[in-house]
Amino acid sequence: MANPVILTIDDDPAVSRAVARDMRRRYGDRYRVVRAASGPSGLETLRELKLRGEQVAVLVADYRMPEMTGIEFLEAAMDLFPAARRVLLTAYADTDAAIDAINLVDLDHYLLKPWHPPEEKLYPVVDTLLDAWTASPEAASAEVRVVGHRWSAPSFAVRDFLARNLVPFRWQLADDPEGGRLLSAAGATTDDVPVVIAPDGTHLARPTEAELAALVGLRVAPTEDFYDLVVIGGGPAGLGAAVYGASEGLRTVLVERRATGGQAGQSSRIENYLGFPEGVSGAQLTDRARRQALKFGAELLTTREVTGLTAAGSARVLTFGDGSTITAHSVVLATGVSYRVLDAPGLAELTGRGVFYGSTATEAPSCLDQEVYIVGGANSAGQAAVHFSRYAKRVNILIRGADLTASMSRYLIDQLDRLDQVVVHPHTVVAAGAGTDHLERLTLADTRTGETREVNASWLFIFIGAQPRTEWLDGVLVRDERGFVVTGPDLVAGGRKPPGWPLARDPYHLETSLPGVFAAGDVRAESVKRVASAVGEGAMAVSLVHRYLESQ
Repeated sequence: MANPVILTIDDDPAVSRAVARDMRRRYGDRYRVVRAASGPSGLETLRELKLRGEQVAVLVADYRMPEMTGIEFLEAAMDLFPAARRVLLTAYADTDAAIDAINLVDLDHYLLKPWHPPEEKLYPVVDTLLDAWTASPEAASAEVRVVGHRWSAPSFAVRDFLARNLVPFRWQLADDPEGGRLLSAAGATTDDVPVVIAPDGTHLARPTEAELAALVGLRVAPTEDFYDLVVIGGGPAGLGAAVYGASEGLRTVLVERRATGGQAGQSSRIENYLGFPEGVSGAQLTDRARRQALKFGAELLTTREVTGLTAAGSARVLTFGDGSTITAHSVVLATGVSYRVLDAPGLAELTGRGVFYGSTATEAPSCLDQEVYIVGGANSAGQAAVHFSRYAKRVNILIRGADLTASMSRYLIDQLDRLDQVVVHPHTVVAAGAGTDHLERLTLADTRTGETREVNASWLFIFIGAQPRTEWLDGVLVRDERGFVVTGPDLVAGGRKPPGWPLARDPYHLETSLPGVFAAGDVRAESVKRVASAVGEGAMAVSLVHRYLESQ
């Protein structure tokens, strides 16, 4: 396997040679330093590297170049090598543009020219970026290949799992020539798909999520039996708790049943999150948070579902689905919510074959010049509509109410109003779906008159309801009538402590009816369903964990 690449792009030959010279002097024994003279030639180089299965660790692009600016190059390069760290080389006069690029292309750093001496101004920056790239799962998993059928629910499940866990992969149709060659090399047939091939050539046919996670290098087993803090759920609240817990010295493990990021991680663009005026994708926010948690020493476990919680003296014991357990001083529940299943004839059979729950970034390019139907009127539906409008010929939003004002943020409504290809259909629900190997038709009903009409449709994305995943806590914690976990002051309404509460004090603000167990984010009753508030509650829960531990 060739050494990973550091690619530098500058149209000034003298500057280009100088950058490459300094890079080779420090990193030439571990990395290949490649030069390009322009943005287009740099992209062509990246395409060749991608086809050869090579890895790119760092991209350094000059801001002012003809044909394509450095920002435009880095934005395009993200599609080819999303895990590569991105650096903009700029003059002092262009620092404002460099700062704007931090949000536009998730820029990791910008360097001012001249960068001499490199020992002070260049190498410390690149050292940090290379360390981050080496530590990320993406760097070790860049050549995962998935072979499957276009309209196959199992194939979609594999691709969705990899995408939500930010694992780059190549998707290959089983009936294409290259797909046939890969299946033949793996000793498999089209009846065995999906087949997943790891970079080292090992492969699995129809893998379970746990098998898939292990194959691509995601951690699935804890390294210890006892922790200071176990965080259950890897959405914004869980990641916030993991970052703050680990950074403050707690032995912290985060347990996620599927993929970090939660519903927010599926969002194509979050534009009202503090500090990102140009918006940030859920995947980018998740990636940054996950890297932060790992940096501070937190363990992140994937495909592990917690099915039981019990008290053993001052310890809290968590049971996994396979019967194994881990124990901790404290627990933060951040399991979030899941989308409610749309109960209409024909949809269940077509799930993963044209009917999808939540926004699936892997499917958006396949909707090119086609009609897309979205059910739901909250922010998640609006963000998905904006994203799909870049590909689809028309995006139809179906809502029960008269308009979006009761459930969607104003900035999203204004965005949708400016998109000609987005159409909102008020008082409209999906009554049925039909198709053979995939969704082909939808029956839509008017909620006022009951009249129905049939439309041709291959793509239906559903964003309705919010169901907490708390059935496993029945009889363990106090929950409200909808299943959300009750915490803090709400537990002592009427002046009485919750049943079985053993302490003289009242529960802390985010504490559940079991001391030492806290709830944060969407799973908590009466919480504000926003990313920023979830992150804040995750951090607040850790401060309350400290208070709890100090009182023991």
